[in-house]
Amino acid sequence: MSEKVILTEEGYKQLEKRLEELKFVKRPEITERIKIARDFGDLSENAEYDAAKNEQARIEGEIVEIEAKLKIAEIIKTDGGHDVVNVGNKVKVLDIDMDEETEYEIVGTTEADISVNRISNESPLGKALVGAKLGETVTVKAPKCSYQVKILGIDA
Repeated sequence: MSEKVILTEEGYKQLEKRLEELKFVKRPEITERIKIARDFGDLSENAEYDAAKNEQARIEGEIVEIEAKLKIAEIIKTDGGHDVVNVGNKVKVLDIDMDEETEYEIVGTTEADISVNRISNESPLGKALVGAKLGETVTVKAPKCSYQVKILGIDA
């Protein structure tokens, strides 16, 4: 993970919060579960102990992953401009073929979540939008087709 991880300020804070929860809440909880499971006796046939150790490994892995992301994170700050699309902007677009308006927030890959219309700057739509101007129509090159969207609004 040597490339920069692009995050909004909100995304960076969420990762810090998750890291704190893992280190100071989840880690002590799992340590206590392991201690209790050990008291059940024979570790070779102790399902509670095995489950707790697996959970501990998952938590430790997530801690390492988040720490690595935070170390190389590039926090994107929107400059308040509403003329050109950048990471961190909310963009209202019109799908010309479907005649549908949708608003997306452009974020880094780590924060992308299509269920809440947060798309990665590396996605086909994100790539087409970043750097485009208000009122411009851009072509999105998706894996199976291409389509056009018109930028109707840009908010910081």
